[in-house]
Amino acid sequence: MTRAEAVAFFEEQQREWASRDADALTRRYTADGTIISPIFRIVQGRDAIHQSYRSLFTSFPDWDYVGDAPLVDGDRIAQPFVVHATHSGEFFGLPGSGRAFDITGIRMFEIRDGLIAWERRLYDFTGLLIQLGVLRGKPPQSGA
Repeated sequence: MTRAEAVAFFEEQQREWASRDADALTRRYTADGTIISPIFRIVQGRDAIHQSYRSLFTSFPDWDYVGDAPLVDGDRIAQPFVVHATHSGEFFGLPGSGRAFDITGIRMFEIRDGLIAWERRLYDFTGLLIQLGVLRGKPPQSGA
């Protein structure tokens, strides 16, 4: 994939994120595509990928994904991102808390025939759980 093709691909995907279009986002993956994610663990195949997007948008209906310019090395691509959202629906068995959160991270991809064959999502999952009130953190003591 050329840099120009990758930029166009991720600009289109950004619009799909903005409209929370699970169908369109899913079509960007190969039939046997894989996502490795802190939330969903390992997701394989378009049906499972589609369900993961639907579940994400059910738990966080205002999920606002903002991707930075992709870093392109042929068919290997990375995209830094930030997400702003509110915990509105059930998440890991917990009812919506109404808590807003922000996470930053990076998504890494392998592209095959113009589609995502493999994706790994990396972000501070513990920080997310703290922001949602699932975990409590205590700042370190200075001078300790």
